Amino acid sequence: MLEFDAATRRILDRSYAGSDVVRRRLENFRALDPKPGERVLDLGCGSGFLTAEIARAVGDAGHVLGVDPSPDMRAGAEENCAGFGKVQIAAGDAGAIPAEDGAFDKIVSLQVFEYLDDVPTALAEVSRVLRPGGRLVVGDWHWDCFAWHSADPSRMARMMASWDEHLAERCVPALLPALMSHAGFAFGESRAVPFTDTCLRADGMANMMLHLMAGYARQNGHLPETEIAAWKAEQEELARAGRFFFSLTHFVTVAHKA
Repeated sequence: MLEFDAATRRILDRSYAGSDVVRRRLENFRALDPKPGERVLDLGCGSGFLTAEIARAVGDAGHVLGVDPSPDMRAGAEENCAGFGKVQIAAGDAGAIPAEDGAFDKIVSLQVFEYLDDVPTALAEVSRVLRPGGRLVVGDWHWDCFAWHSADPSRMARMMASWDEHLAERCVPALLPALMSHAGFAFGESRAVPFTDTCLRADGMANMMLHLMAGYARQNGHLPETEIAAWKAEQEELARAGRFFFSLTHFVTVAHKA
């Protein structure tokens, strides 16, 4: 579990309100296309930013359930969704969704499937609670699309290998079309949403990843502190020198229950 100090939490809060994370969230929102009166599940709702946006779209006649296994995340979601009467935040995960069969018109899951040990079981559970013809939207990174320039590529490779250890599956978007079809879904589309930075923006995805990866490698003892610090310092220097490059691609995968 990655733990954050106060300084890192401030950076993350700024990033989550920044244009990169907002754009990523809205790409999944657009694919979901929630309508007034619909019943929607936000699976792995986290702090509830997307949950609140869905609640605004479905209105008072609709209903939104946000499910997350983390008590801290659920507390944040309850706070962010406090103004919406038809939102429920509940404990649960992709393998055990607290809802009846066919309860939802649409389901969205943002950056959850890459952490699942058993994606087929999760898709079966999602299918159970989705009505026939209902829409499923899954958003995850494809970590094979991760490119980050460094004058020390071997050190960069070690930092990326460290980060890989927090994932269950690094290539979820490549696997989903076949897995969805096998689970009885009609696969719709897989849309690439690239994030590329040539500067280290304070609220950008690259800056958030710089701090997350350094913190994860440090807390798990994957690399010496001197190497982590040198990696981070190099990226900051590349940014000052105008030689910074970062690119990572998010994929929005859409399917319908047959």
